[in-house]
Amino acid sequence: MTDPDQLLHTGLNALQLGLILVLFGTLLYLRRFNGLASPVQAIFHRWLRWLIFSFGGAFIGLDTGWIDRPFWVLVLAFFLCWLLVETLYNWLAIHALSVSPVPLFPRFAANPSDEAWPTHARLIKVRDWLRQQGFKQVQALRADVGGGLYLRVSIYQDASATMRLQVMFLPQPGGAITVCYGLATNTAEGFRYVTDNLYLPFGGFYPEHWLVERSPLRRSLPRLIARHRARLARAGGTAVPWIIDPLNDFNAQQAELEQVNTELGFLFPRAQREEYGKITQAGRYRIWKEYWLLSYFGRSVRYQ
Repeated sequence: MTDPDQLLHTGLNALQLGLILVLFGTLLYLRRFNGLASPVQAIFHRWLRWLIFSFGGAFIGLDTGWIDRPFWVLVLAFFLCWLLVETLYNWLAIHALSVSPVPLFPRFAANPSDEAWPTHARLIKVRDWLRQQGFKQVQALRADVGGGLYLRVSIYQDASATMRLQVMFLPQPGGAITVCYGLATNTAEGFRYVTDNLYLPFGGFYPEHWLVERSPLRRSLPRLIARHRARLARAGGTAVPWIIDPLNDFNAQQAELEQVNTELGFLFPRAQREEYGKITQAGRYRIWKEYWLLSYFGRSVRYQ
């Protein structure tokens, strides 16, 4: 009969080889999208990294004889260890953001060079598609988020001027770029319908007249526009044309969001921020919770 220990050792070697091949294949796949980051790929990469750490750590522990426990117990232990370490890291990162000079609601300014669109083939196709659909660019904006990085936004409107599209280019480490879209429509009933695919955690509160739907995994712009129009049709509201220019509207939004989140306890009042930071403990928890949902499940918390 075959020795059970030998079978286990052979199985673990096969598992190790399989993990290495999966990791190598993933790296080759991600290289195809060099320069254009994708939140969907990032979620896959995080889960893969977590599982490799869990199974790889268990394999090393058994192979070296450091730990004498069943394999599944070691996998679970390393899985929870990763959860604990990353939770601590994320909590410290949120604290650092709270006490840093980086503005949570930055002021926007006109982008004089109109350099919002990167020269990436896939993004150029998106711009051409917008022109074919009757969308026209009305303004290009940027906001300084610190460290020499700028959040660049290109604003488009449809032919009726009732739907405003925000094409946001988010800088990533290593020079990669993530593109996100936001659609906004005001109605005669006094509501603002917002549909976007931002993947960054917000955790705060929106004004009562904002009806926000966030779909981080809906990366297709045509599908996002179709979803926005379906929301408006289902609500039966009467869309009204945009009158205020994008720059003034953006900065008014930022001021309104900061006021609402201060009143509702997400942010400390300005007089207390030098001592306690910008974000309250309740606010930090909300950001941490939404970050986990976005990072590993691509889902956003519905905070109204």
